[in-house]
Amino acid sequence: MDNKLTLPVIVAATGGSLWANRAAGNTAPQSTPYVLPISPDAISTTDPKGPVPSAHTNETGTLTFDKFVYDSREVTPGTFFVALPGEVTDGHNFVKEAVARGATGCLVRQDWAGQQPSLDPAVAWVVVAETLAAFQKLTAYWRNLFPDLTVIGVTGSVGKTSTKELMAAVLGQRFQVFKTPKSVNTEQSILPVLLKLQDSDQVAVVEMGAGYELGELRRLCGVAQPRIGVVLNVSHSHIGRLGSLENIALNKSELVQSLPAASAGGVAVLNGDDFRVKAMAAQTPARVFYYGFDPSFELYASDVEGLGLDGIRFKAHYQGQTRPLTLPLLGRHSVYTALAAIAVGLLCGMDWPEIEQGLNDRGAQVRLVLLPGLNGSTIIDDSYNASAVSTVAALELLKDVKLSPTGRKLAVLGDMLELGDFEQEAHFQVGRKAAEVVDHFIVVGPLATMAGEEALHQGLAPEKIVFAGSKVEAIEWLQANLQPGDYLLIKASRGSRLEEIVEKVRAVS
Repeated sequence: MDNKLTLPVIVAATGGSLWANRAAGNTAPQSTPYVLPISPDAISTTDPKGPVPSAHTNETGTLTFDKFVYDSREVTPGTFFVALPGEVTDGHNFVKEAVARGATGCLVRQDWAGQQPSLDPAVAWVVVAETLAAFQKLTAYWRNLFPDLTVIGVTGSVGKTSTKELMAAVLGQRFQVFKTPKSVNTEQSILPVLLKLQDSDQVAVVEMGAGYELGELRRLCGVAQPRIGVVLNVSHSHIGRLGSLENIALNKSELVQSLPAASAGGVAVLNGDDFRVKAMAAQTPARVFYYGFDPSFELYASDVEGLGLDGIRFKAHYQGQTRPLTLPLLGRHSVYTALAAIAVGLLCGMDWPEIEQGLNDRGAQVRLVLLPGLNGSTIIDDSYNASAVSTVAALELLKDVKLSPTGRKLAVLGDMLELGDFEQEAHFQVGRKAAEVVDHFIVVGPLATMAGEEALHQGLAPEKIVFAGSKVEAIEWLQANLQPGDYLLIKASRGSRLEEIVEKVRAVS
């Protein structure tokens, strides 16, 4: 039986008013403010039979909702639409579209509502001074209904999604786990996700991206209330927004600053090999748990061996115990992913057999995807996103791949974005690494061209580098040149959309 939010509780939790329809020409706002105690008793727990829209009327005649969105394209009949401000546009510009798609409740700003000649009487209009703050209040109220829930926040410049997925796989061996989907990790996008929490959830793994402005992670923690905070690394991702590595570190440190005290069970899980992350120990009231490669850390790894596409092998050390592990995680950098997941499992009281079972869940590998390519080749699809750190790591994986006698190693690189002043050096780093690893290097985009030029400077033969003028040109070269046994890595920032290349060079079954 799922808990659902009733309209009176939504009004009360947001601190808003319920406005009735206003006819054209009537300038006096007609509002019905609700002042209700916020308590679990106010939540409807109806369990309707059969398919129903997201909003319905419970047995007491109160409208309830179980789907909240701020993208009008995601509205289905009965949805509650939240008009949020955005970088490019304002959600209030899409209220009409949301209602047309079937929204039966809307959270809107008071100044916008006051300017409307009329409000659809079939819609519940919850009116507030500022919609994002109100939506945060609503989500915080919902989160507070689950005091026994252990929330684990995961942040870092790279590897958040992979780590979150592996943590969820490990914790799922013992607990009912709630996790944020895909790469949902921003201050706004997490809110409707957290409104799906239910009594059955025991542990929640929440990816926390931030990277836009200082303070956003602190606000998000105020809603999600993590007890365990995991900081993976600090690198140049989003430096174009935050301006410096110091600001990125300050941004990520807001997670550990927001944790409960050690006496209240708070734990900051820190990658001790990253000196900026390690320094966050001085900024948290929580207990500190270091992981990495240093034997002084509470959890550390040794004897790492990359097995190419067969995974990784290493030894994990904890409290005098040594556990040899062979895992289906791609790339040596995945040792850090595994250590973070192991740390959280241990902190949640799990034993090693349970943890190892979760670590071996092949479904937790979300970033690097192996696909059959044209002419008997294999594609390593990592086109989802890119930074210098993650791209060099992907090239390391390609380096570890064991080829057939006729096989070659190829890489397609697109532009890496949002790197600010580090933009040139990032592409140079990738070019230098590519020169060590690949037999052919195809670069697409003006920034990626710098990587190709650096690879040339490092001694990669000119005939081994393709400076593609477009994705179409890159596709045509690959279609003409891929051969049996080749391994092709494709990687770029999301904005480069290199998945279009993946689709054109993968084998069609």
